[in-house]
Amino acid sequence: MLTDAELIRRLVLAALLGGLLGAEREFRQKSAGFRTNILIAIGSAIFTILSLALAPASSDPTRIAAQIVTGIGFLGAGAILRTENRVHGLTTAATVWVNAALGVAAGAGQYHVAAVGGAITLAVLLIVAPIERALERRVDVRHGGHDAE
Repeated sequence: MLTDAELIRRLVLAALLGGLLGAEREFRQKSAGFRTNILIAIGSAIFTILSLALAPASSDPTRIAAQIVTGIGFLGAGAILRTENRVHGLTTAATVWVNAALGVAAGAGQYHVAAVGGAITLAVLLIVAPIERALERRVDVRHGGHDAE
C-alpha cells in the first residue's frame, strides 16, 4: 500500500515531466501542448498506480501498461496529418507516446527511469530540432526543393 506522500510524489513527477514536454510542444505551437501532455502523464501514472495496487497476487498488473500503450497509440495517431507530399505531427505523436511511458514509469515508482527518460526526451526535442531543420534545408537545396525518390 502506497503512503499518501509516495502517491503524491509519483503523480507530481508525472505532472512535472508531462509539463516539461508539453511546454516544449506548446512553445512550438503543436497540437498536443501543455495541458494535454500533463493529462497524458498523470492519467498513465494513475492507471499504473491502480493496476499495481488493485491487482491480486495471481494477476499480471503489466496488462494495464500494455493497454495504455494501445490507447495512447490511437491518441497519437490523431496528431498525424498528411498534406501533399509531407507528413506532419510525427514528433507530436511520438512525444505523446513517450510521455505516457514516463507517466507509467513515475506511477510505478521508477523515478530514475522517468527522470532520465524525460531529460533525454526533452534534449531530443530541444537540440535535435534545429539540426533536423538544417539538414532539411540542405536536402532542399541539393534537390531543388523537391524530395528525391
